Amino acid sequence: MAEINWTDEAELWLKDIHNYIAQDSPASAVRVVEAIYETAQLLRRFPKIGYSYDRIPNKHIRILLYGHYRMAYLIKPDGNIDILGVFHGALDMERYLF
Repeated sequence: MAEINWTDEAELWLKDIHNYIAQDSPASAVRVVEAIYETAQLLRRFPKIGYSYDRIPNKHIRILLYGHYRMAYLIKPDGNIDILGVFHGALDMERYLF
């Protein structure tokens, strides 16, 4: 089974998502962040469940969806996974990925 590594950048995105939602509902913020984290755990058993993001050539980035959020991740040669970021669907991810 693959190991999942949340990059510092991805953790910052997750914290920002939490803080934004918590302005209106702290309980909802916790639920959303936990659900994003749990969805990412699917990658341990099914690393290719996300779709290939081919807008950045030669990077082999994949995207896993949860609600309005997109998790960008990379399957490393050893089979482990780096979560690169968690983005709201309205954001242009290319501005933030590499």
